[in-house]
Amino acid sequence: MSTTTSTSRSTPRATQQERAELFRRLHRDAVLVLPNAWDVASARLIEDAGAAAIATTSAGVSWSLGRADGNQLGRDLAVDAVRRIVAAVGVPVTADIETGYGETSSALVRTAEAVIAAGAVGINIEDSGVSPLRDTGAQAARIATVRAVADAARVPLFVNARIDTYLLQVGDPAGRLRETTARAQAYVDAGADGVFVPGLVAADALRELAAELSVPLNVMAGPGAPSVAQLAATGVRRISVGMGIAQAAYARARLAAEELLTTGSYASLTGGIDYADLNAVLLAAPEP
Repeated sequence: MSTTTSTSRSTPRATQQERAELFRRLHRDAVLVLPNAWDVASARLIEDAGAAAIATTSAGVSWSLGRADGNQLGRDLAVDAVRRIVAAVGVPVTADIETGYGETSSALVRTAEAVIAAGAVGINIEDSGVSPLRDTGAQAARIATVRAVADAARVPLFVNARIDTYLLQVGDPAGRLRETTARAQAYVDAGADGVFVPGLVAADALRELAAELSVPLNVMAGPGAPSVAQLAATGVRRISVGMGIAQAAYARARLAAEELLTTGSYASLTGGIDYADLNAVLLAAPEP
């Protein structure tokens, strides 16, 4: 896409509250497609491609900073990445905070406060990491904590409750949808604004789950998954791709390096983004 459509430095920047309200409306107006960014350059390119909002990917952010995914990054590095991405784009940004970067309520409060201060208008918080999923009641309490922090900050933060029953294949497959629905209802009752179930792309199950929910259902798509239109037809209201774009970028980096070091050729570099185009996209970033 031409950079002439990008947010320019002369464009007035919306307030965090305005971006938060816009982000909420985007879930109601149509299915919200959220490409996932991991640094400023990827975020600017995603915005320039026409995204109405951006989600971060904890895996991509972690890898870009030399850490493994899975709560290995830590609050400070994660929040710093969110702050830089928010400052570089004009569209709303929702942040993946994994399990919250701390087991205690006070640690979770610090994380939520820091992410809001960084300018994010949404948070993804997952229930994995404890045996392998956290007790439903305990996770609901953590969601209520995040909700209280956002309310105190007077930011209409969109709290997206991630449920990892399908991603981690927890329990009996025959009862997985029932368990997912029970967790979803508990999280919504605790203050979640949306439910995210990565690993679930089967149309019948999505249709049944979406019908049970009073909030938007978010799924993670990728190669082999139904198209955006097909997922939207099941009642899904939000579609993201997790670390998929970052994985594709790193795959190209490895392929190009292997080609250079083995055959001494450069075919893998074909199709790279134009130098001037990428520079122009970054120069067009809004003023913080």
